[in-house]
Amino acid sequence: MSLKTHKRYVQIAFNGTARQVRRILPQIPNDSRIIIEAGTPYIKRTGMGGVQLIRRYWRGLVVADIKVTDGAALEVIFSAAAGANAATVMGSAPVETLDFFIRFCSQHGMLSMIDMLGVDNPLRKMLPMKNKPDVVVIHKGRDEETNKHNIIRYKDIAKIRSKYDAMIAVAGGLEHENVRKAYFNGADIAILNVIGADDPNAGLHENEDFRQIIPSVLSQVGY
Repeated sequence: MSLKTHKRYVQIAFNGTARQVRRILPQIPNDSRIIIEAGTPYIKRTGMGGVQLIRRYWRGLVVADIKVTDGAALEVIFSAAAGANAATVMGSAPVETLDFFIRFCSQHGMLSMIDMLGVDNPLRKMLPMKNKPDVVVIHKGRDEETNKHNIIRYKDIAKIRSKYDAMIAVAGGLEHENVRKAYFNGADIAILNVIGADDPNAGLHENEDFRQIIPSVLSQVGY
């Protein structure tokens, strides 16, 4: 499964429980512009069985947000076996790990996504790499959302595009009313978190009507 260049996507990240996935995911229309993510906390809670659960409910693209830092080969194999079409590696990992990760993703028919959370200069990190990722994620972390001075570094998009034609995803503080801002700043993929009742972060509230919210989000995505 691949992403089409010059097409915009919205990635919906589940970070809660299997019960949350069973309740919400059937409300989300099977649209080619939607990517479903098995988020890191969700995978830590449910294991690769959680990725398999999402695959049972979703026939489109599924991302396993495993945030590889070492041992790329095995983690890619685990994700592929669970039904994921894409996986993530931390941009702060050694260059060797990034290259291994991208190579093994390609070998297993998966998209490679580099998460640049905490990386001051994403382009500089990418220059020594031998292999090119499919997606670069410009990421303001959930903990960083508490600091109003921290913003999504949209300026990094133009810098990366000056050397690479990889697709760009952005994450951090996005809500369904403002995903258009991500596309306006050059992103191809806007990542929205499904958030719980007590979660102070921005995202899609788990108790909202997703049958109404998702069409509103897609109207900003375009075709």
